[in-house]
Amino acid sequence: MKPAKLHYWILVWFSMALCCWCTSDAFTQSDVHFHPWKKLYFAHHWPVTVCKMNANDCHDPPNYWTIHGLWPDRAEDCNRTWHFNVTEIKDLLSDMRHYWPDVLHSSLNRTQFWKHEWDKHGTCAATLEILNSQKKYFGKALELYQHVDLNGCLLKAGIKPSSSYYEMTAIKEALRRFYGVTPKIQCLPPEEGEKAQTIGQIEFCFTKELQLVNCTVSEDESNPMQAHLKLGTSELSVCHDDLPTYYPSEVQDHK
Repeated sequence: MKPAKLHYWILVWFSMALCCWCTSDAFTQSDVHFHPWKKLYFAHHWPVTVCKMNANDCHDPPNYWTIHGLWPDRAEDCNRTWHFNVTEIKDLLSDMRHYWPDVLHSSLNRTQFWKHEWDKHGTCAATLEILNSQKKYFGKALELYQHVDLNGCLLKAGIKPSSSYYEMTAIKEALRRFYGVTPKIQCLPPEEGEKAQTIGQIEFCFTKELQLVNCTVSEDESNPMQAHLKLGTSELSVCHDDLPTYYPSEVQDHK
C-alpha cells in the first residue's frame, strides 16, 4: 500500500474510533448524575410494623431492628451504569441476610432489595472514598449498625416490644440521652377506632465524616427523604409526641 493511501486509512480509522468513543461517552454521561449531598440517613425499620403495613409476603419477621438503608440526603440513582453485583459482597452475605434482610419479600430473591438500595442510594454515596465500592458501601452500613446498636440501646432504656403503650417523648429522650443527638422517628398513624400510633422506623443522621448529627430539619429546608419513609405505602409519617405509641411484638397482636 502506498504511503499516501496508508496515511488516508489511518486518518479514517482514527476518526471512526474517535466518533465511537464520543458516542459511548455521551451515553455514559446521560446515565451518570452528580448530585451534591450533605449528610447520610441511616434507617432502621421495625420488621413487625413493616409486615403490618405490607403483609403480602411477610412471614415470621425478625424481632429485632433491621437495616432499611444508608441514604445520601439529596441524591438518587446517580449512576445507572454501575450495576449491582452480589459477588462483590460475598464476604458480607451472612451478615447481610441477618441484619439487612428483605422483610417484605422473604420468599423472593433477597438480593433484589440490596440491588435497589445500591442503584438508588449506593451509587450516590460512592462519591465518598470510604463508600466508593459496593463492598465498602454495604460493609460500612453493617459497621454503623453494630456501632449504633439500636436494639441494645432501647433495651437498656427499658423500651421493648409489648402490648402496652409508650410515650413518644420518653422514647425520644432515651435515644437522645444515649446518642447525644436527635434521630428521626416514623410511625403508622392510628387506624380507625385506635388511639395509638405504631413505631415503624428510626433514622440516624451522619456527616460525610460519619459523625452523628441531629436529624432535625430547619423550617426553610425541604425534607428530601420524605419519599423514602413510606416503605412502599403512604402510611408512615413522623411520629406525634402527643399520641401513645405502640411497639408491637407480633404482627397479629394489634389490629
